Amino acid sequence: MLNYSLKRAGMAILTIWVVVTITFFLMHAIPGDPFTDQKKIPAEIMEKIKIKYGLDKPLIVQYGTYLKNLLKGDLGISMKYKNRSVNTILQEGFPVSAKVGMLAVALGGILGVVFGIIAGLNRGKFFDYFVIVIAVIGVSVPSFVFAALFQYAFGVKLKWFPVARWGTPAHYVMPVLALGLRQIAYIARMMRTSMLDVLGQDYIKTAKAKGLSRHQVTWKHTVRNAILPVVTILGVSIAGIVVGSFVIESIFAIPGIGKHYVQSITQQDYTLIMGTTVFYAIILVVMMFIVDIVYGLVDPRIRLE
Repeated sequence: MLNYSLKRAGMAILTIWVVVTITFFLMHAIPGDPFTDQKKIPAEIMEKIKIKYGLDKPLIVQYGTYLKNLLKGDLGISMKYKNRSVNTILQEGFPVSAKVGMLAVALGGILGVVFGIIAGLNRGKFFDYFVIVIAVIGVSVPSFVFAALFQYAFGVKLKWFPVARWGTPAHYVMPVLALGLRQIAYIARMMRTSMLDVLGQDYIKTAKAKGLSRHQVTWKHTVRNAILPVVTILGVSIAGIVVGSFVIESIFAIPGIGKHYVQSITQQDYTLIMGTTVFYAIILVVMMFIVDIVYGLVDPRIRLE
């Protein structure tokens, strides 16, 4: 298990380095720079600004400097937010995005797995068709459509929850539902399909022939093997949603990472683009590393392969 973990950790570090390198050079390949629109600034002042941020140096030197600072945990100073470091911006936005994201993942993961198990065990019955309908709607309809419907129904008409802004537990409800419904649909559909596949395997028939109870067959043999694909989805979902859903955060005026990421791209804020991209990549790679380890714990055959 130690060798398996070390190999996955090495691949994770390599992946992060590749993401950093590609993002850095592609970002600088875009025409212009963060100060292109500031035409009124005198040339000598513009030169001093570029010296301050290291933009006057050759690109390969800038790349080496960035890697050196990254190893120290320093993501640099934003070129658009005056006197604010990227680390500070992420520290302020990430907790908000993480709270909304984790609640959405928890809602989607728990209900999705439960719905998928029940649907798989009751194939062709009412609840099975109900889950299929929910899955089709959840996958087909974008989360921002749900967000707009919730705002109109629960915020404007019924006035149960605040339409937007942030600050109280009531502000969590509609964003979490809008994000969670899609997760419920994906996970329920995959769990149902995986359950049906496992239920048709020979070892399930053998377990039943041995006289094991329905509860033992379901939880010890069926669910444990059927949940492996769901673990993969949960890992990616946690990484994606926790870092922030750009559209949902914009609709509900949530002060998370999403708005900073969008603004950094439109403003060509190099350091903030790199910081948010690297941060997202680290979260995603760490979650996939955890998924690999969980895979190895759930199914020892994966370690041998």
